[in-house]
Amino acid sequence: MFDWRRWRHFDFWLLGGAALLVIFGIVEIRSAVADNATLADSAQRQATFALIGLVILLAATVIDYHFWRGISRLLFVGIILLLLYVELVGAETFGATRWIRIGGFTLQPSEVAKILLVIILADDIARNEERLQSWTGILRTLILAAIPAVVILREPDLSTAILTMVLWAAMAFAAGMPTKYIFVLGGAAIVLPFFALAFNLLEDYQKHRLALFLVPDADPGAAYNIEQSKIAIGSGGWIGQGYGVSSQVQLRFLKVRHTDFIFSVLSSEFGIFGDVVFFGVLGFVVYRILRAARQARDTYGALIGYGVATLIFYQAAFNIGMNLNLLPVAGLPLPFISSGGSSLWSVLLGIGLVESTILYRKDIEF
Repeated sequence: MFDWRRWRHFDFWLLGGAALLVIFGIVEIRSAVADNATLADSAQRQATFALIGLVILLAATVIDYHFWRGISRLLFVGIILLLLYVELVGAETFGATRWIRIGGFTLQPSEVAKILLVIILADDIARNEERLQSWTGILRTLILAAIPAVVILREPDLSTAILTMVLWAAMAFAAGMPTKYIFVLGGAAIVLPFFALAFNLLEDYQKHRLALFLVPDADPGAAYNIEQSKIAIGSGGWIGQGYGVSSQVQLRFLKVRHTDFIFSVLSSEFGIFGDVVFFGVLGFVVYRILRAARQARDTYGALIGYGVATLIFYQAAFNIGMNLNLLPVAGLPLPFISSGGSSLWSVLLGIGLVESTILYRKDIEF
């Protein structure tokens, strides 16, 4: 039974930072949808998602994080079955089958898979920590991450498939995998895209996005979104144009502005000053997670923290890089900010898991 005295160890700073980002995300979504009747309820829906996410966070906090170790294999099987189910009956949008319709909502199982994979990999790596000193042990854990990555890739969702491998690499390195293996695997990861292109393993839209990133002028019409994103970011200047008055946003030049390109909305409205504040709060959240990981009572708890920190940092870095045209356009949302229940629930579940490692870090003192 849960002992309520454990709340003395609860990291309210971490919760506060996450809550601040979620609230800011709702506010930005409200501005981003402007007077678009089709998206008019987006901010309200995001607020509902946030309340559900808070319940998920608190539930994950109360449950001893060791509970998930006992069902990690079941979680793995469940992830694979759910992802395969999406492939069979999922809703197709923009050429990709990634969502399941549940009533008036859609669930993206790959978002859920990300955070559950952190639990699964943390358990497997912690149990076989000493095996990371050899290729045999490394390949064993690598296969565990590669199986869901391949299934996700079939949706197709290349960006999330890559993220699963990044999670594995970060957690394996945190558990003590020698640096020389990181360099070898990193080199293989650099060669892999060229291999995929040579053997025609990428979808046509993925090739098109990569071509646009390398040669934007090749198809000006298709590069419209990223061009408008750069204009929006540049228009913000030092202090921004102000909330709800950005011309790029309110006149709807910027597309998918409440999801993939919401960072451009933030920059156009609040400028460099707003970006710095956002980076500061997000960095603070990642710092508190890493702090919890360093103070965890066991390797399993530490790896959960490192996995969640990697998940948030990588997604944020990739999304922002995409908005700045430093990286190819992909469907990775900006954590806490982008519209979408699946993504928000995933990161809030991660925060709850980290809080659980904090609450159960030490025995209750009488």
